[in-house]
Amino acid sequence: MADQPDEIGSGLLIDFPPVASPAQPSSSRFVPAISFDRKELQTILNLYGRKVADGEWRDYALDFLRDRALFSIYKRASERPLYVVEKNPKLRNKQGQYMVLSQDGRVLKRGHELINVLRVLELAVVK
Repeated sequence: MADQPDEIGSGLLIDFPPVASPAQPSSSRFVPAISFDRKELQTILNLYGRKVADGEWRDYALDFLRDRALFSIYKRASERPLYVVEKNPKLRNKQGQYMVLSQDGRVLKRGHELINVLRVLELAVVK
């Protein structure tokens, strides 16, 4: 009987913070992260799969932030990605929401259509 507590009710009071009702606006609202939709991710992964089959790329990482989504492409498991495909919806009406960055941070291509932006990676030759 050592598994059972000695007292039925311990009398311990736990004070939980009040729960905000749905009618009250909360100051810490949940802000969804930006992400790639299914079609965008399929386009990126098709290119990624071809480059992996050719032996040029070996790893990737996805980051979904509040203001942008990142698909990082690695040659090896190193500290810096070889390329980063970025989606930033705030730039949709300006220079385009899609952009490809190189390892040193230069913008290789920017535009409104993901497939056109990814063409720069199809032509890229990795040393």
